[in-house]
Amino acid sequence: MFRVSRGRWYPLGAQCMPGGVNFALFSAHATAVDLVLFAEADGPPTQVIRLATRTRNVWHAFVSGIGPGQLYGYRVEGPYVPERGLRFNPHKLLIDPYARALSGTCRNVDGLLLAYDPGSSAHDLSFDTRDSAACVAKGIVVDDDGFDWRGDTPPDLPLEALVIYEVHVKGFTAHPSSGVACPGTCLGFIEKIPHLKSLGVNAVELMPVHAHLDDDVLLARGLSNYWGYNTIGFFAPEPSYGTGARPGCEVHEFKTLVRELHRAGIEVILDVVFNHTAEGSELGPTLSLRGVDNSSYYLLTGPAHEPGRYYANLSGCGNALDPTQAATIRLIMDSLRYWTQVMHVDGFRFDLAAVLGREAGGFARSGALFDAIAQDPVLHRVKLIAEPWDPGEYEVGNFPVDWSEWNGRFRDTARHFVKGDGGQLADLGWRLTGSADLYGDDGRSPYNSINFITCHDGFTLADLVSYDRKHNEKNGEDNRDGSDDNLSWNCGAEGPTDDAAVVSLRRRLAKNHFCLLLVSMGTPMLLGGDEFLRSQGGNNNAYGQDNATSWFDWNQVTREAGMLRFVTRLIAFMQRCDAVARRRCHPSRDRASRVLPGITWYGTDLDTPRWDDGEARTLCLELDSQVASAGLGRYRLLIILHGGDHLQPVQIPPNDGGAPWHRVVDTSLPDGQDIVDMVEDAVAIDPPGRYLVNARSTVVLVCRTHEQHGSP
Repeated sequence: MFRVSRGRWYPLGAQCMPGGVNFALFSAHATAVDLVLFAEADGPPTQVIRLATRTRNVWHAFVSGIGPGQLYGYRVEGPYVPERGLRFNPHKLLIDPYARALSGTCRNVDGLLLAYDPGSSAHDLSFDTRDSAACVAKGIVVDDDGFDWRGDTPPDLPLEALVIYEVHVKGFTAHPSSGVACPGTCLGFIEKIPHLKSLGVNAVELMPVHAHLDDDVLLARGLSNYWGYNTIGFFAPEPSYGTGARPGCEVHEFKTLVRELHRAGIEVILDVVFNHTAEGSELGPTLSLRGVDNSSYYLLTGPAHEPGRYYANLSGCGNALDPTQAATIRLIMDSLRYWTQVMHVDGFRFDLAAVLGREAGGFARSGALFDAIAQDPVLHRVKLIAEPWDPGEYEVGNFPVDWSEWNGRFRDTARHFVKGDGGQLADLGWRLTGSADLYGDDGRSPYNSINFITCHDGFTLADLVSYDRKHNEKNGEDNRDGSDDNLSWNCGAEGPTDDAAVVSLRRRLAKNHFCLLLVSMGTPMLLGGDEFLRSQGGNNNAYGQDNATSWFDWNQVTREAGMLRFVTRLIAFMQRCDAVARRRCHPSRDRASRVLPGITWYGTDLDTPRWDDGEARTLCLELDSQVASAGLGRYRLLIILHGGDHLQPVQIPPNDGGAPWHRVVDTSLPDGQDIVDMVEDAVAIDPPGRYLVNARSTVVLVCRTHEQHGSP
């Protein structure tokens, strides 16, 4: 038996202190709370402690004689009136919402995690007396304050300097070809940091690392929730991303990953899922918040006679957290501060972030949660990136001034143009120059636009140019899941082919996509593996594919050395050229204007672009460095984007100083010639007045001006 005293009501969670551990759990509507201690994750309780003290709706106690590694959970008593949103059930062991580590995942053995008795016709209105303790992950008391950060200092890169790489912690090294000592883990990830460094990216956006649940539907198909958008713990790292060296080791190992990424000059952005939890709808499992204090955390709905009966399903996943409730705001804020201050991450990407701005009158950029983050002394300085939509709202351009956004308009316009669709020039002008139509009226800048062509959700880049339609049969839903609107083109053959012409065209289109992404103003985000044409076999919804479909096959690095070289050089080119990397200026709202310093638009004959011509498929953009750059001097760039299926002559603007134009990029040329160093290897244009642009290709020319008239 352990000695128990009243303890403290703050901080929430399990906090190691001299002589023992302080436990604190918020529940405004509970009538009693039991702390349940375990010696083994699969064993019986060793002690049940009634928390006798309640302060500000926080139940708390100090337990002496225990420390790091202690396993625990809660049982919470209170009214069970689902129609009013009260779902207390002490027969269900609950995960502490503030647990910093979990003993593993939850397992729905014999349906014990369900919120109702399968034999009852009343479904969740019945009171299920079956004990779920054997199936629920236990919280682990963590004390890792002694972690050696070795003087870690976040890179603190300005957003406009970032090149973001979206990647899955496990999938990065799980494939046998990775050759790492601990595949699929944080420590395995560290061994591949040199790849990121050589590629030139300086920020990783990690897909969810919070502990998550594998739901029954997926498990029945032999799949699992690979992506991890099914959170059960907003403070606990996913246990499977650790080596299992000891319970809770994933906390220490995640810190090690962050430290080593920082040492390489790479920032860490976490993909966080605060729009819903793994507990799902009223028919889902009772794991944590539902049983701790359902009505304080979830957005509830229902007819007038039972207003709390159902969950608002704003995410499409069964429930939505209520971003207007004080308890929810505190949970999210505490989680964000924990990952920033304790785990040293540099920013967050918020999944389906439109849910977080839902107020009574609809989406509000001044929503309670947004305002709380804006005034927080810790969080106001970190990078905040929204996925600015949910199944019911599309809020691109509408987030607060201190947020950046995934720019879905950039993705769609780029895909349309590269596949050869007409009528794209007008919108392409906006996307190339930072989407001022979306971000130019509220104090934001082009770098608030997170530009991307592909992301985890949808086709990889290789599949985008190889498939006309999705191929999700392996997901077990008869190919009904996943989007049918992919804006993709297979270049003449569906999937793998030996046709050399098709293969060549696909590679050219992939390079065109990279060029659009990396020469546009805004903050570019690459999908991990695109740099060596990782394919998912046409699966555009691989959320359950924890296997070779999703994992990085590192043999591709050798097979696609030419593509990797192209992307690496293109990133270096972008980072070197301030004329490309400028992300603070906005284009004139008159796209045809040539008075904006440093930017000039052309058609194919040095005329005004045919912005509104549905048949025009060529756009030229000239950028002037305006000032001399170290090692480059003063220079001009001409970017020629050609989406047509024919050879297109393009007139080259003259240079008053007589300096010649040189070719740096031409995506129609073979590997090794497609991109060259702009100083040492650029090829002079001959004849000097025009360039013959091959079908469906991108060309970048450079002209070094003033006193530097010789070969660049």
